[in-house]
Amino acid sequence: MIRLLPVFAVLAAVASSARAEFKSLDAELSTYEYPFSVSFFETRFKNETLKMAYMDVPPSAPAKPNGKTVVLLHGKNFAGIYWERTIRALAAEGYRVIVPDQIGFGKSSKPERIQFSFQLLASWTQALIEKLGAKPYALVGHSMGGMLATRMALLYPESVTRLALVNPIGLEDWKTVVPYKPVDELYRKELAANEESIRNYQKTAYFGGQWKPEYDRGIEALVGWTKHPDYPKVAWNAALTAEMIFTQPVYYEFKNLKPRTLLMVGTRDRTAVGKAWADPKVAETLGHYEKLGKQVAKLIPRSKLVEIPGVGHLPQVEAFDVYWKELSAFLR
Repeated sequence: MIRLLPVFAVLAAVASSARAEFKSLDAELSTYEYPFSVSFFETRFKNETLKMAYMDVPPSAPAKPNGKTVVLLHGKNFAGIYWERTIRALAAEGYRVIVPDQIGFGKSSKPERIQFSFQLLASWTQALIEKLGAKPYALVGHSMGGMLATRMALLYPESVTRLALVNPIGLEDWKTVVPYKPVDELYRKELAANEESIRNYQKTAYFGGQWKPEYDRGIEALVGWTKHPDYPKVAWNAALTAEMIFTQPVYYEFKNLKPRTLLMVGTRDRTAVGKAWADPKVAETLGHYEKLGKQVAKLIPRSKLVEIPGVGHLPQVEAFDVYWKELSAFLR
């Protein structure tokens, strides 16, 4: 007897087969190709040599070099690779573009004995830029990269000519209303990640419940890591940096920023660290970027707020044309 599958089961099978097949990837993504040549900057920390991966992309022909450098800083669930379209657009306008993978992320080292801080990440990034002879520079930070970019602008005001914050996290201080989670607990949560949980998180948190095939590119490395024996190293670094984000707010120092600042906000964004374990009534009040953008723009002395309605945490993915128009005009 031949049994016919229900229509919905057939459709689900077709949809599943159409999804990307994610390959197992080691901690430093040694077999994962980036769109531009990757180099490594070495630094010593606690008698250990750490490597920071970076792309250093020159202006692309036929654009003439404009003599300016833009540094792009990635978020926590990302690495430098997701800036590809922005890199190409900047290079086409004559900029030199430097894109590091922060230590603990992407192709960079995943140290075990470390307490991450934004000051530490900032110092390594500044040392890389100085080695490359790229001062002064404009700084663009997205998500966690927005917190790091803010810290860098505070630490190195003589180096940062312009500051662009694209849906940065840290526009509020979550630790004042959300219970603290020890690193070991964060680590256990990271270890439990898999393709389904990673995709569902981004689908819900970043893309308003929608998913397009091109979004798979953004989770290739995250899913690939979970399939490899190295994953505990990656998960440990993810837990350490999550605690860094939660316990080291930059919110109170926005008022001290010196460079001209662009604050670009997709107003559908609801990202907030700790929301998942906050009291439901508190969670409902967190991550409202349509309010947070306006509040923080008032704190930053020389700021311009650009709101993009109907767009979430990744304007550079969801609404590139609008994002690029504003960013390129600001940098010019």
